[in-house]
Amino acid sequence: MLCLGIESSCDETAVAVVSEGGLLAERLASQADMHALFGGVVPEIAAREHLSVLPVLCREALAEAGVAPADLNGVAVARGPGLLGCLLVGLSFAKGFCLGTGARLVGVNHLHAHLLAPGLEREMVFPALGLLVSGGHTHLYRMDSPGRFLLLGRTLDDAAGEAFDKVAKRLNFPYPGGRFLDELAREAEPDHDLFPRAYIDNDNLDFSFSGLKTAVVSHVDAHPGLRAARMTGPGEPGGEGGDRAALARVCASFNWAVSDTLRIKAERALDRERGIRALVVAGGVAANSGIRTAMGDLARRRGLELFLPSPRLCTDNAAMVAHAGFLSLSMGRRHGLDLEAVPRGRVVPEDWLQGTD
Repeated sequence: MLCLGIESSCDETAVAVVSEGGLLAERLASQADMHALFGGVVPEIAAREHLSVLPVLCREALAEAGVAPADLNGVAVARGPGLLGCLLVGLSFAKGFCLGTGARLVGVNHLHAHLLAPGLEREMVFPALGLLVSGGHTHLYRMDSPGRFLLLGRTLDDAAGEAFDKVAKRLNFPYPGGRFLDELAREAEPDHDLFPRAYIDNDNLDFSFSGLKTAVVSHVDAHPGLRAARMTGPGEPGGEGGDRAALARVCASFNWAVSDTLRIKAERALDRERGIRALVVAGGVAANSGIRTAMGDLARRRGLELFLPSPRLCTDNAAMVAHAGFLSLSMGRRHGLDLEAVPRGRVVPEDWLQGTD
């Protein structure tokens, strides 16, 4: 079976082709440089850019895979959560493609696709505890199979990725600033008492990083020398005239506070859920070195197999969408042409049609 995947949920436009043998081709166009001018994603600009580049990327991906449109059995598209205008561009393209070729359509939950992404690199083990750490979501799931997810804990306000972005912006790092924070964090030892670990004095599995974000922003405001005098470039995080050592300590301490909060909640979930054999950590923020180290240590202590996608599969990509769609189609799940996009803030329904017709 051949499946085309389309990703347009935010500011990455991507197309991929997968088969039983794995990933055959992938094309991606990033808008990061464009949105960096505004310090964050502008939804209207992002949607227009998707519309412009999606047909080109699709032609290139099919050509690389050596596949004709009529050869495809299915088209998987990220239906949400995401920016509504951006999702609609990808969804409309997918529907048109299915109308023209007769391929089956399947809408993919973008969050679940992230957690299934490690399956592109090696066979996954279930049941697993899934930790999704992205710009808009920090969620915990029990994953009993590739098609069965149970939400255990969710973001109540700021997700981990939002906290990274907002702290980086206050430090005057370029968008997206999370990687600059991570780079600087490696230059210092964290002060475990500098910032609080967010929303851990409770017995639930939900996440809230707004308090931690506020604590870091307040610290930066009280120490104006930490903030770069001008927006820095990739080779010089820290900017002009700042105390790089002090800034590195702040970044390391913030990184540790986020990572240890995730570790505490994941460990709490492992204590409650029975039969867990693996730990899956995915999403854009899963590329962070501190989080990868903390989750690796947790998996080793608990005797779990660890699934961490390579950094290229942590960011939004079509390979994970195509892979998740391929698995859904293999289970007989599909959607009709009345499939709706689901913006951020709404639950993506499990409204598949069963069968191959």
